Amino acid sequence: MKQTNVSTRSVEKWGVFELELQGPAEGNPFVDVELSAEFIGPGEPVKVAGFYDGDGTYRIRFMPEAEGQWTYQTGSNCPALAEKTGQFTVTAPGKDNHGPVRVDGKFHFAYADGTRFWPIGTTCYAWINQEPELVAQTLETLAASPFNKLRMCVFPKHYSYNRNEPPEHAFPPAGSTPEDPGHSTPADWQWDFARFNPSFFQNLDRCVERLGRLGIEADVILFHPYDCWGFANLDAETEQRYLRDVVARLSAYRNVWWSLANEWDFMKQKTAEDFARFLATIAEADPYGRLCSAHNGAKWFDWADSRVTHVSYQGSPKNVTKLREQFSKPVVVDECCYEGNCHERFGDLTGREMVRRIWDTIVHGGYLGHGECYEQPQDILWWAKGGKLHGQSPDRIAFIRRLLDEAPTDPLQPCKCPRAATLGICKPGEYYLFRIDCDRQPVHRWIDLEGGPYKAEILDLWNM
Repeated sequence: MKQTNVSTRSVEKWGVFELELQGPAEGNPFVDVELSAEFIGPGEPVKVAGFYDGDGTYRIRFMPEAEGQWTYQTGSNCPALAEKTGQFTVTAPGKDNHGPVRVDGKFHFAYADGTRFWPIGTTCYAWINQEPELVAQTLETLAASPFNKLRMCVFPKHYSYNRNEPPEHAFPPAGSTPEDPGHSTPADWQWDFARFNPSFFQNLDRCVERLGRLGIEADVILFHPYDCWGFANLDAETEQRYLRDVVARLSAYRNVWWSLANEWDFMKQKTAEDFARFLATIAEADPYGRLCSAHNGAKWFDWADSRVTHVSYQGSPKNVTKLREQFSKPVVVDECCYEGNCHERFGDLTGREMVRRIWDTIVHGGYLGHGECYEQPQDILWWAKGGKLHGQSPDRIAFIRRLLDEAPTDPLQPCKCPRAATLGICKPGEYYLFRIDCDRQPVHRWIDLEGGPYKAEILDLWNM
């Protein structure tokens, strides 16, 4: 006989409906227990995987994409979790709920309700792996910033300015423990890769949810090479289990994007076939088809793969045109070096140069990425750990965002003024946003446009 767990709750369209169940805690539920649920409502049924969250608690998270009445029924190899049924109501989305971001046309992005989305991104690789006070400060800074997308790692980083141990790790120790005097640091520990540390992933959940409340897309980086704990060299079985668990946890949050890796080609122990396997796992596990890409180091990724939604690019904005032509997908310049004064060459740009590169990205038809690397006590660099912004570019980026928000709602396309050889973006015959190079200062500039008349405004991005 089916067991009924009727829910009278309601949830917004594109919100998160969460089902919490109690089941066995003995043995190894991370491996032994399978759990899913089928959700039936307006439109096609949706099957969603569940996950074990520790202490005998199991969860299933679901993002409904249609208003109305929905029902669910669970399936599991564990009788205590199987054939649970219930119903709930999906209401209209709230004022600031535009749904998940998706590719719009060929080169652009829009929310599910059709509202244009222009990614204005920044990077805080290891912000979730810091003490709670610093995490809270990062969120406070983001709330007052112009950024609507954040690149962030799941695993902690071991790299320049990232030498501190995180409060927790994704896996529990095994064999050696923190109390073992022969293994004084986590880098020396052995890990139980057959289990996860629920509190580590619960912190990840909270951080993604809080970003969503701020209207910020979480570009979740699943792997990276900067590691001293063994997390960059997991065996294939553990990788698959990790990917399925993260997707089950996070895919229902409408503000999630997937990034297979930061600098994928620097993970020398992994092959292109491994990354194709990661793509296949995510495509199978994610019922919503979230945006998905991989960030390059020296070697471009195979962004032509049909499961890759956009180009996540590190390099010169001048390559945006080539990338658009080659891959016919939106191009997000997630890294073109960062404003700062650190000893690493990737983090010593002036604020003016950061703004210039962002502007170059825009007029070439791409989307911009910011980062900041000013040296601080305890190595609390924004790019690494979050905290506070100290640079000159964020205010200018806010000015640029206002310009873009005031532009026509139709997607803007790259264009060129022939006589002046000036690049820009436009809605032909209606709106043009041209760049005059920052190393030039003409008294006159000819802009040849069809139609008209036009009103011309000169914008000073630095002085705003």
